[in-house]
Amino acid sequence: MQTVVTGGAGFIGSFVVDGLVAEGHEVLVIDDLSSGKESNLSEARESGSVHLEVCDVCDPEASRLIADFGPEVVLHLAAQVDVQASIEDPVHDAQVNVLGTVRVLEGARRSGARKVVLAASGGTLYGDPDPSRLPLGEDEAHAPLSPYGVSKMAAVDYLAGYGALYGLAGTSLALANVYGPRQDPHGEAGVVGIFANRLLARELCTVFGDGAQTRDFIFVADVAAAFLAATRKADGRLLNIGTGIETSVNDLYQVMAASVDGPEEPSRESAKTGEIRRSALNPAEAIEALDWSPSTKLAAGVAETLTWFADRK
Repeated sequence: MQTVVTGGAGFIGSFVVDGLVAEGHEVLVIDDLSSGKESNLSEARESGSVHLEVCDVCDPEASRLIADFGPEVVLHLAAQVDVQASIEDPVHDAQVNVLGTVRVLEGARRSGARKVVLAASGGTLYGDPDPSRLPLGEDEAHAPLSPYGVSKMAAVDYLAGYGALYGLAGTSLALANVYGPRQDPHGEAGVVGIFANRLLARELCTVFGDGAQTRDFIFVADVAAAFLAATRKADGRLLNIGTGIETSVNDLYQVMAASVDGPEEPSRESAKTGEIRRSALNPAEAIEALDWSPSTKLAAGVAETLTWFADRK
């Protein structure tokens, strides 16, 4: 099967590419390498079935590349993913996450693609709901609190609109907090990667706020498996991809610090603007619709992540 993966040199996207290659598919990766790395694709490219085009999804060239390649399925993971960056520069956030999505959808439409699978963001999509409703189901109202959440909500709506207008099948995957090997250890988007990098360097980690804020941490390999399953199933659905388990940032730090004999306490700074207090996504519908499950326990996933970072020190 001919497939396109936008953002395929990135953290999650490269795992999706690995999975597609393992299934014997031909893959066109479109990535501007602003955060993705060619090294993430080194093993996959050895197969001869992966082709990389360095291109921004906001560029009209992205639509042309997709249309000319003629994929059966497009997996759209390229995005601006930093909540704080979206608050500081909402125009850029919208350009990447809204205009970029439209460029990708146009390429898929022009190519005659059967389906687009979209990476949404579950935590920001649903905002900061009543904690009694956790873990959240797909029927939860969309109430984003940041430009990033708004732009990802718009991307989900655009995908649904293209389905209604042009018959382009689509599945949106609302992702919990993804972690694992290849995660960017810098910036706002990946606390596990940030902690791993600093703990192994014997540097003090920073927890923002009181650390009691919770997240639903899901291992990257489990997320990639959900994307592969969605190429074949769950047309027209928005599905939560999470574990349904809340873990506080304080507890995450303790698990990671203990495993590498790090400091018992991190440094602390004030909470970040736009940060939600608690988050967890109920994966029940995805388990049924995709015949998939989040199989990696947090302790095992964190251990594998720390090993990957340690091997690169």
